[in-house]
Amino acid sequence: MKITIERGQLLKVLTHVQSVVERRNTIPILSNVKFEAPDGQLSLNATDMDIEIVETVDADVAAPGSTTAPAHTMFDIVRKLPEGAQIELDCTGDDGQLTLTSGRSRFSLTCLPTEDFPVMADGDMPHSFSVSAGDLRTLIDRTRFAISTEETRYYLNGIYLHESERDGVAVLRAVATDGHRLASVELPLPDGAAGMPGVIVPRKTVAELRKLIDETESETGVQVALSDTKIRFTFDGAVLSSKLIDGTFPDYDRVIPAGNDKSMVVDCRTFADAVDRVSAISSEKSRAVKLAVSKGNLVLSANSPENDSATEELPIGYESSDIEIGFNSRYLLDITQQIDGESATFMMADAASPTLVQDPEDTSALYVLMPMRV
Repeated sequence: MKITIERGQLLKVLTHVQSVVERRNTIPILSNVKFEAPDGQLSLNATDMDIEIVETVDADVAAPGSTTAPAHTMFDIVRKLPEGAQIELDCTGDDGQLTLTSGRSRFSLTCLPTEDFPVMADGDMPHSFSVSAGDLRTLIDRTRFAISTEETRYYLNGIYLHESERDGVAVLRAVATDGHRLASVELPLPDGAAGMPGVIVPRKTVAELRKLIDETESETGVQVALSDTKIRFTFDGAVLSSKLIDGTFPDYDRVIPAGNDKSMVVDCRTFADAVDRVSAISSEKSRAVKLAVSKGNLVLSANSPENDSATEELPIGYESSDIEIGFNSRYLLDITQQIDGESATFMMADAASPTLVQDPEDTSALYVLMPMRV
């Protein structure tokens, strides 16, 4: 294999593929990225056995071929080369080495046989549909903050993507929860998605997918194909395949409160800024902030173990009986950051029951937040 490629093109692809590769690997070949160069193109492939990414870019191919090289080392070398540099990759010799030449720089990297590189079998993916990059970005951004990081409850370590309905209309809904908060976002069900199984897309896959979305320029959107065990996202020049989490997502409808009758409307940005200021006092561990809600007025307060305290008052829209309720300030800020409108509506019942948060101008998203004792 012998090719020439511009540094920026190679760096873009390496940035995507190397992030799939785990830093520590007991299987040496999994630390490598596979290079394949047919006529006029270079294809890079990386996997951790749960996720696989294949990305193709144009290149000047002098001699077709394939090899594997250390992913993170390659990325570091290319990243540190000057912008606009031409890079030559050559492994035409029999010494098992890949030579990278650029200007006066020359690197020789040990390769492993391409036959050892694992292939993730796709299997049959009976359900496929297309979704715009913008819609997919919205589904991810408005739910990923609520994905659980607790490994024992592995079935919460991803986004639950499934077919549902609202007011008799079929929707594609994404839900994530860590037991303390829940995020649910939906969009009209795309053509071809009807009858799809509910699937849990792992946290790492969500992160890799989000990076690819930002750089896609496709007018046709992202092609999604899935089965009960795998999912595949196809972009302009990249294909991301992943195993799904093998587990049952809990019945989240049961934790979405229906009878919360105390409605508080706040200016979202003003509220978020006040929470952020007041929480500077609260302990790093609890991050607790108390909301004392009365007609037309909200008092935010926090205390530290050293008896430091902070309060701030805000005008609000509220006509129900007085209530005091505590929340984790970080969770409050995470939720308010997802709301694009000027105001946020908090539907409360009492100090011990879940609170429902929504953007009055956008009913496609809702958030549930468990209170905490303050």
